[in-house]
Amino acid sequence: MEANMVRKYRVLLDPNELGGYTVTVPLLPGCISEGDTREEALANIREAIELYIESLIDDDEIIPAG
Repeated sequence: MEANMVRKYRVLLDPNELGGYTVTVPLLPGCISEGDTREEALANIREAIELYIESLIDDDEIIPAG
């Protein structure tokens, strides 16, 4: 499997009580990020997903299908 293969994952974007958003990826346990705006939160989770996948590749783990 190629490391640069494009995958899409469903994310959950939840507003925080004090402002901003928390984003999680149900298929990637522990993959979570935040941002002050929706756009920032989504950009941050994209980066978190990339790092998560890189870690799976480095550890020869299975990459969940998106």
